[in-house]
Amino acid sequence: MDTNQALNVPTPLAPEFSGELAYRRPGQSNWAPLSESAYRLFLGDEDAGDEAERRLNANRAACNELLVGALQYSNLGFFAGSGSSLGPPRGPSMWTLWLEAMCSGGPAGDLTTTAQVVCDKVRYAERENPNIEHFLSQCDAYLAFTDDEEVANFLIEVKQKILGLCSEFLRDPRSDISAYRHLLQKLARRRVRDPRLKVFTTNYDMCFETAAAELGIMVVDGFSYTRGRRFDGRHFAYDVVRRETDRQEFVEGVFQLHKLHGSVSWERQGNEIFESGAPDPSRVCLIYPAKGKYQQAFIQPHLELLSRFLDFLRQPNTCLVMSGFGFNDDHLSEPILSAIQSNPSLKLILTDHRCIEHLHNQGFHGSSVYWKRFSDLASKGFDIHFIGGSFTNVVNLIPSLQAVSPAEQLSNAIRRLGVGRD
Repeated sequence: MDTNQALNVPTPLAPEFSGELAYRRPGQSNWAPLSESAYRLFLGDEDAGDEAERRLNANRAACNELLVGALQYSNLGFFAGSGSSLGPPRGPSMWTLWLEAMCSGGPAGDLTTTAQVVCDKVRYAERENPNIEHFLSQCDAYLAFTDDEEVANFLIEVKQKILGLCSEFLRDPRSDISAYRHLLQKLARRRVRDPRLKVFTTNYDMCFETAAAELGIMVVDGFSYTRGRRFDGRHFAYDVVRRETDRQEFVEGVFQLHKLHGSVSWERQGNEIFESGAPDPSRVCLIYPAKGKYQQAFIQPHLELLSRFLDFLRQPNTCLVMSGFGFNDDHLSEPILSAIQSNPSLKLILTDHRCIEHLHNQGFHGSSVYWKRFSDLASKGFDIHFIGGSFTNVVNLIPSLQAVSPAEQLSNAIRRLGVGRD
């Protein structure tokens, strides 16, 4: 059996493949299992013993080669969606936020009386696949033209619940953010002459900040380094150096954090954004651009953060690894789709615990049309790779930069230079 056959397995179409660890290369429609459980699901008992082990090792080697090569890109970014805070961190999903803020309890998701009245007023009618951010943006749009105390008060109540749900889980002793620590340990320790690792996230929570604090890693997040930390995009251009008597050098491990949808620690005071340990729900800076509209994209801090994300996507020699993002935000999904088609040096590695379902079970509940669009581009040879697996699974797959020897770096560089040559 040749290597290409060893890396391919029959394409699954059933939901039981959700969460299984597997890898799919550009230009291919089949998946390569990366775990024994995935191997049994894909192939059953038709292969066993030494042959199964050989094929699994070949699949893992191919995936490892992909990730080792990705870490060598001069511009490296990691994008964490809401799926990254599920599992061990025990963070709330978007569906949980909707149920807790809008519903009376139970799996049916029946709206409370007040929530129903407000939905009717702001004309939010989505019930099959509701989105709490889309609802909030509808409320803001309504209040921009109508002075309605009931809607305004309910909006503050919803924000208060979101603040609690996105903050309290980190204080739960069962909460485990070790995957975040391991990710930063692996990715932030880049060569100091390369651009800093850029972490983008749509999550409101403080997982990355907490993990960085536990590791003693410095974060450049757009806020000043003074008392009363104030947001100013110019701080993303700052860096940290170690000054000796006769020389200076960049401090290792520093990374940039771009919280594209705001944070539970941000409070708007007039035209400024400040960091706060307990922000007022009426002034908390949670950003939720309206579905199909972009009015919030033109105010700070979203304007600054979105601009920097778009600029990152256009840079040469860029790799973006995405985990737990469902592509339900058009204002982010569309630029990524455009960038992979216009930037020939952009590599995308898309990972999700339901990745296999997203790509092959089109039309199932909650699936975005963008998954099919990325799949179609990958089938045409665009540099888009898919990994099915949870955030923790993906972090475990990422090799440590310190484990890449100079000889391996040279070998990888020579191999990349030889791509496309006779």
